[in-house]
Amino acid sequence: MKIIKSYLLVAIAFISLTISAQKAEKIDPRDIQGGMWVPSLLEGMNEQEMHMLGSKMSAKNIYDTNSSSLKDAIAHFGGGCTSEIISPNGLLLTNHHCGYGVIQSHSSLEHDYLKDGFWAKTYEEELPNESLSATFIKRIDDVTAQVFEGVTEDMDEAAKQSLIDKNIDKATKAAQKEAWQDANVKSFFKGNQYLLFVTEKFTDVRLVGAPPTSIGKFGSDTDNWMWPRHTGDFSMFRVYADANNRPAAYSKDNKPYTPNHYLPISLDGVEESDFTLVFGFPGRTNEYLPAVAVDQIVNVLNPAKIEVRDNALKIIDSYMRKDADIKIKYASKFASTANYWKKWIGENQGIHQTNAIEKKKELEAKFSKIVLEKDMAGYTSLLSDFEKLYKEIETVSLARDYWIEVAYRNVEVLGVTFRTFQLEEAFNRGGAAAFEKARVATLNRLKGTFKNYSKTVDQPVFDKLTMLYAEKMPLEYLPEGFNEIDFEALSEAIYTTSQLTSLESTEALLAGSPEEVIKKLNEDVAYKFGKQLHAIFYSKIEPKFQQLTMEIGAVQKEYMTALMKVFPNERFYPDANSTLRVNYGMVQGYSPKDGVYYTNKTYLKGVMEKYVPGDYEFDVPQKLQDLYDAKDYGPYAENGKMPVNYLSTNHMTGGNSGSPIIDGKGNMIGLAFDTTWEGTMSDLYFDADIVRSISVDIRYVLFIIDKYAGATNLIEEMTLVHPKKKNKK
Repeated sequence: MKIIKSYLLVAIAFISLTISAQKAEKIDPRDIQGGMWVPSLLEGMNEQEMHMLGSKMSAKNIYDTNSSSLKDAIAHFGGGCTSEIISPNGLLLTNHHCGYGVIQSHSSLEHDYLKDGFWAKTYEEELPNESLSATFIKRIDDVTAQVFEGVTEDMDEAAKQSLIDKNIDKATKAAQKEAWQDANVKSFFKGNQYLLFVTEKFTDVRLVGAPPTSIGKFGSDTDNWMWPRHTGDFSMFRVYADANNRPAAYSKDNKPYTPNHYLPISLDGVEESDFTLVFGFPGRTNEYLPAVAVDQIVNVLNPAKIEVRDNALKIIDSYMRKDADIKIKYASKFASTANYWKKWIGENQGIHQTNAIEKKKELEAKFSKIVLEKDMAGYTSLLSDFEKLYKEIETVSLARDYWIEVAYRNVEVLGVTFRTFQLEEAFNRGGAAAFEKARVATLNRLKGTFKNYSKTVDQPVFDKLTMLYAEKMPLEYLPEGFNEIDFEALSEAIYTTSQLTSLESTEALLAGSPEEVIKKLNEDVAYKFGKQLHAIFYSKIEPKFQQLTMEIGAVQKEYMTALMKVFPNERFYPDANSTLRVNYGMVQGYSPKDGVYYTNKTYLKGVMEKYVPGDYEFDVPQKLQDLYDAKDYGPYAENGKMPVNYLSTNHMTGGNSGSPIIDGKGNMIGLAFDTTWEGTMSDLYFDADIVRSISVDIRYVLFIIDKYAGATNLIEEMTLVHPKKKNKK
């Protein structure tokens, strides 16, 4: 039996990288930055490189399963951000924008914590949250051999994947863990390596503190992804556990979690070229895509998504600016929608600015030359296979993005029709029992949807985006007669007669036997319209997209293997996939364009320079103005100035929000929250000359907690240190 060889190639690649590290002293520091490394695999090359950049830590200081290490302080926050434990009492720090939805959920016109902030002075004042979790990684095991057991090269892709899935399930069930722990397996290097993660998920996570949005979201969407930045993007929570310090559902009897490790806080600040370590859960990168794929993303798919969101955001913003209730309801949704809208714009600019597509083509030309010279016959067709497959998938990818952006995400009534469409599908597939289970889940989900919903806002969004859908959606994926619809009349009918535009009428619509509900649904004007779009998505768009994606994935997996074999001395790190990663770099300014250089740090003076009284993005609280005027910064100042944000060369992406920035001795020096606009292309192509992460200086966090909020109870439970001063003694 000819067992699949990819795992061996990965092992060979790691050996090559370790050997190349022996010559590390000859490497430009810019060449050893970037990369999202698995913390359990840092010994060797990564450890040496970190020391070159100024770290004093060993690999075991960062990740160890037998002793306390940095990994024990890092938690996956809510499944989408990163957070870190900063006290022996389970105090958790993350970004304001990561806690935004939670803060919003506790807010009302009477108690607007978004506007005024929130600070618990005692444990009893901390606010519990449904469906919020903090997950810690206990152990990482390589299970590649188990996952590939029985997989052979002569299998077709569907058969391979089926066996791999079965083996993953087997490895997960066989994992050594405690009863309260979980296990899951993730793929790396495009399916060439598999690692198993043993985790502990805590679900009693309570809101402790948050500055007002005028601090935590200062600059809002105008400054998002931009530098210079002046945002205090942080919020605080606390992890609670049962009497045995184990995960437990919310209970008044739970106690603050006692961590295996928490991060000390440095008061010494940062300087140019200081070592910086980011520890967190980056969401998704695609660094090894071929040029044809990046070209398609930048020139076809991103522009379509940007146009849809641009139209939706303009409408929502116009209503948020004139109605306080709508502003609260739509605050989190608007921020979420605007975030990736602006990221895609910056990503496109960065790809063009760095000439990334041409550089990938140059790499591919070298790849092809070596493959021919060394007669590596198995790899000669990879690039032409990519060309063929990406040409095939372009139209259906575009159609899928339009459906997601219009029918699933940005027109809320169509999102409701999608949930109810799934209800009808559940009945068709599984009968009454499946329907009942789906009905309960659907109603629970829609309660959250309608809590923050306004027909007044949604109708003009519907009008604009459905017309755009009719104009831009590839014709083969439009319902018959779609372009003949009178959208103005349809809109009026939906928003005056449909029962799917409020929770109460939706609950009434979904009451009754499955047959009665489905009959009522199919008589509802909004449902009938949405059902056409969703049916085409499931019958034509998604099947073709998934089939071509699987074929592309098989080529990408082989291409990843080939790259590591053809270029054995190059650096290869696995793409981000929401698993725990380490990235190292240094504090550094940058030059985004000719004649412009940005320094690495901003100060409170810049907040005051941007101040616009009453503006929802650039207003400044009176107390913060008073502290600035009095220069009352406590022990957190730097040469009489209050630092706010700084830049570093760390490679980050979505999911790293809330990651700690850690110095060379394991102390926290900042809180990551953004990437510069020019650097957002790092999900597709990393360039150390232009990619910069943006962090809140931890001293600004402490200053806001202490001097602005007066929450000295929180300061007192942290461990504050002066590592640089100790070093000078």
